[in-house]
Amino acid sequence: MANQACPDVMGSLTFDNRYTRELPADPDPDNNRRQVYGACYSRVKPTKVFSPKLVAYSREAAALLDLSKECCESDSFTQIFSGNRLTPQMDSYANCYGGHQFGNWAGQLGDGRAINIGEVVNRHSNRFLLQLKGSGPTPYSRNADGLAVLRSSIREFLCSEAMYHLGVPTTRALSLILTGEQVERDMFYDGHPRMEPGAIVCRVAPSFTRFGNFEILAFRNDIKVLKKLLDYTMQTDFQFLGEPSAKDYIDWFEQVCQLTAQMVVHWMRVGFVHGVMNTDNMSVLGLTIDYGPYGWLEDYNPDWTPNTTDAGTKRYCFGNQPGIAHWNLNKLANAIYPLIGKTDPLEQALEQYAHIFQGEWNSMMAKKLGLSAYEPESDKELFKALLLLLSLVETDMTIFFRNLAQLDIQENNFNDKAFDLMQSPLYKAYYIPEQITPAYQSRLLNWLTAYGKRAVRDKLSPKKRVDLMNAVNPKYVLRNYLAQLSIDKAEQGDFCMIEKLLELLRHPYDDQPDMEIYAKRRPDWARHKPGCSMLSCSS
Repeated sequence: MANQACPDVMGSLTFDNRYTRELPADPDPDNNRRQVYGACYSRVKPTKVFSPKLVAYSREAAALLDLSKECCESDSFTQIFSGNRLTPQMDSYANCYGGHQFGNWAGQLGDGRAINIGEVVNRHSNRFLLQLKGSGPTPYSRNADGLAVLRSSIREFLCSEAMYHLGVPTTRALSLILTGEQVERDMFYDGHPRMEPGAIVCRVAPSFTRFGNFEILAFRNDIKVLKKLLDYTMQTDFQFLGEPSAKDYIDWFEQVCQLTAQMVVHWMRVGFVHGVMNTDNMSVLGLTIDYGPYGWLEDYNPDWTPNTTDAGTKRYCFGNQPGIAHWNLNKLANAIYPLIGKTDPLEQALEQYAHIFQGEWNSMMAKKLGLSAYEPESDKELFKALLLLLSLVETDMTIFFRNLAQLDIQENNFNDKAFDLMQSPLYKAYYIPEQITPAYQSRLLNWLTAYGKRAVRDKLSPKKRVDLMNAVNPKYVLRNYLAQLSIDKAEQGDFCMIEKLLELLRHPYDDQPDMEIYAKRRPDWARHKPGCSMLSCSS
C-alpha cells in the first residue's frame, strides 16, 4: 500500500460517541480482568503495536465513513486503525455482555479482544461504530491475550465484505492491518501452538449490540440498567418505533425476530454456515456478526458444521441454523421479560418468527428456481424433493443452482434420450461421478420434468427466469479453500490474493470470464486440509 500524506483522516471523521455518553460506564478505570457490574461497558485503550502495516482496506466501507482513497492509504490511517493513535474525539471502550454458548449459560463474556474506538456520524447522518478486533486485552479477556492473528483476520475481513456484496445483512470490515508482532496460537487446541503474525481488523456497524448485552443484565437482575440499554437501543437504532414503553418493547422484539429471520434466510440462500451461533454472537440488528469458524456449504450436506468444537453435536450445522436462531430469540425474550411482565406477546412474537422465516424461505427458494412466486400446492414438494436429491450424492450447492439456470426448461424435455447429464451444465456440480448411478439419474430426470412443468406454468420468459435465478444464485462465494490459499500466501508476505479475492467478491453474481477458476468445485486436496474443511474458534 502507498503511504501518502493525508492530514484529513481525522478531519473526515465526525465522532459523536452517544453510547458512552448516555449509558453507564464501569467505574473502575483499571484494565484488569474482572466481573463488571452495573455498567454496559468499560473504558479501555487499545494496546500499541510495534510496526503496523496496512494490508488491505475496503473502499466501500471507507465510503460509509467519507474516507477517500488517499486517506485510507496514508500513514495516519494505519496508525489510527491499528490503535496506535487515539485522538480526543475518540472514546474507546469494550462492551460487557454474557451469553449462552452451545446451549449453556456462560456468564459474563464481553469484548475480550475487541475495542470500540468511537461512533462516527457521516455526512448523511448515518451512525457507525468503529471497532478494532485484536487490539489487546480488556476487562473481559479472561485468560486470553486480546490479540488476533493474520489468518483469522483475513477470514473476517474478506467474509464481511463478501457477505455485503452477496446482499446478506452483515457487519463490515474497513481495514486489515499487520501489527508487526508475533502471537502464539494453538489453532485446534490440540497442544501444538505456534507463533503467527498478529493483525487487527477494523469492523464497522451501526451497532454491535448483541442478545447477550441484555442477557447479562437480566441474569444479574440489574433491571435499571437493562431498561436504560433497551431504551437507548430503541432510540438510536429503532427510532421508527416511537418512545420506549412496555408496548414498544414488544414491537422492538418483533422487529428483532423479523430481522433475524431475514438474515438466516440469506445464510441458507448462499450456503453460509456461521459455525458458532451463541447468543453473544447474535446482533439485535439482524446483522451477521463475529466471523470465527464459519464455512461455506460446498457439497450440500445439511448436517455439516465447520466448527471443530461442534463436530460431535452439530448444534450449529447448516440445517439447524433457523431453529437455533429461534432458540436464541427465546433467550432474548427471557432477558427483556422483566420490562414487559407478560409472556403472551413475547410468545406470539416468537411464533411470528417461524411464520416469517418460512414465508421468506419459500419466496427465496422460488427465486432460486426462477419462479415468479411460491405456490404451496406444488412448490412445497418440489423444494423438498430437490433438497433430498442434492443430499444423496456430493453436489456442489453453489454450482448446481447457478448452472440450473443454463438448462432449457421446457415441459417433457427431460428423459433418457433427450437429456445427457454428463454433457449438461449440472454435471460440473458433482464431486464424485461414480455416485451418479442410473437410479440417481432417473430421480434427477423425474425432478427436472416436474420442475419443467412448473416453470412452463409460470409463464416467465426464459430470459426473465435466468435473470431472476442469477440475481440470487451467486457464481462466486468465498469458498473455504480460497480463503485458506490467500492466508497461506499472506503468511509468506504475498498479499496479492487478498486484493484479488476482494475484487472478485465485489461482483458475486456476474460472469467474470477471467475468474472462472474461482467458480469451480473445491479441489480434492482441500477436502480435509486444515482451514478448508474444519476450523476452531481460534480460526
